[in-house]
Amino acid sequence: MRPDDLILVSVDDHLVEPPGLFEGRLPAAMADRAPRVVHQDDGTDVWVFGDQEIPNIGLNAVAGRPPEEYGVDPTSFDDLRVGTYDVDARVRDMDANGVLGSMCFPSFPQFCGQVFSKADEPALGLAVLQAYNDWHVEDWCGSHPGRFIPLGVLPLWDPELMAAEVRRLAAKGCHAVTFSENPEKLGFPSFHDTDHWGPFWTACSDEGTIVCLHIGSSSEVVITSLSAPITTMITLQPVNLLQAASDLVWSRVVRDYPVKFALSEGGIGWVPYFLERADYVYRNHRTWTGTDLGDKLPSDLFREKFVTCFIDDKVGIGLRDQIGVDLICWEADYPHSDSTWPESPERLAEALADVGEDDV
Repeated sequence: MRPDDLILVSVDDHLVEPPGLFEGRLPAAMADRAPRVVHQDDGTDVWVFGDQEIPNIGLNAVAGRPPEEYGVDPTSFDDLRVGTYDVDARVRDMDANGVLGSMCFPSFPQFCGQVFSKADEPALGLAVLQAYNDWHVEDWCGSHPGRFIPLGVLPLWDPELMAAEVRRLAAKGCHAVTFSENPEKLGFPSFHDTDHWGPFWTACSDEGTIVCLHIGSSSEVVITSLSAPITTMITLQPVNLLQAASDLVWSRVVRDYPVKFALSEGGIGWVPYFLERADYVYRNHRTWTGTDLGDKLPSDLFREKFVTCFIDDKVGIGLRDQIGVDLICWEADYPHSDSTWPESPERLAEALADVGEDDV
């Protein structure tokens, strides 16, 4: 497999929202309360929305920098690569990386729009959220047709509003939304409260909208101990999606609704063991737990309802037949610190060296 032969579509990238995003997109009565960028005395830029102050964290936008300059300190737009927030420059960076298409998760609203759920008034939160989605679909994705997969954020505080936004976005051609890997951590009901989230699952099922669960979308990461180095946390990040997969496989959601989930930035090497373990648990414990999946195993439900995503995962590629080749998607994670930009084709081709062309 030669790097030049690869046609790459990244299902997990990120954008840094430009300062003028909300200009002219809110009703006049709300315009002065729109999120805005404030330049701080220390030289950093932050988004301000109500009493929330959200910085651009360095690790979230390090594309083009040498690794020795990586860090978690807040930064300013002047310090960022232009392709992180300017869509024309982003497409040039995609071209440089051999990437045809990209789906971009939000930054300052957090991975599933948690920031909008904390608005002073629900009506303001909804107006800002819809303005964000309109900008994303029309300006970011719409400016370069065929180069982006639109991804919507949702009003997490009201499942009926979520369903309505899913349908509104679908009418605009957007059939992917970002949701929390563990909504209970955000103060909402868990995946197991089927009645609460029912309108949302129904709308996604009706519209063919895939639900993307990004690591960190619960606003929590795996912390083993307060004294552990940051490398421990970075190593364990995919564990969040292993937990989400287990939560969902044993929930009513995957049995009652034809909705599909994407495990975004979770890797794939862990999937065969997870499926083996889940099937073992079902066979050995279903009698006393009362779990009834009919004629299916947990692994069957997983393969029907999930897709997985990897950045650089040679172990997972080697185990692709145990995962299901059709379940595996690739991601560049631009411009985060895990990204393979601008060498994605070369690094991926190396990992695919022994893989048949049909699987590629």
